[in-house]
Amino acid sequence: MKKKAQSAMEFLMTYGWGILAVVAAISALAYFGVVRPMQFVPERCMIYTAGVTCLDYAANSDQTILLLSNSGLETIDITHIKVGDCEANFNYTMVNDGSKKDFIITGCTNGAKGSTYKGEIIINYTGHSSAFPKTLSGTLTTKIE
Repeated sequence: MKKKAQSAMEFLMTYGWGILAVVAAISALAYFGVVRPMQFVPERCMIYTAGVTCLDYAANSDQTILLLSNSGLETIDITHIKVGDCEANFNYTMVNDGSKKDFIITGCTNGAKGSTYKGEIIINYTGHSSAFPKTLSGTLTTKIE
């Protein structure tokens, strides 16, 4: 019985040291900038409510641009858009026919060129069938251009 236990312990120790060496090597590569984990994050713009779609996007250090389309909600009046710490007021009527509109939000501090940016999207609007203010939300993950 002792020889089986010793064999099992040697097996576990050998693989344990091997795994520890691999983790240390990957950590060293990440520390020195050879491997950047954020470069593997997919770029995307997503609105969580069906109907309004984020078709395209761009971000640089001081502005964010969203290309939005309304193909499912009623005709809406977009009043305010906030992306991360960027925000702007709008007075735009978006018809539900699939037409597209660029929304340019300036005065941002998105980060340095080449860095990864992730921000929450909040769109305030009112529908034509009711005067109650409503909110759409989503996320934007992209590289700063």
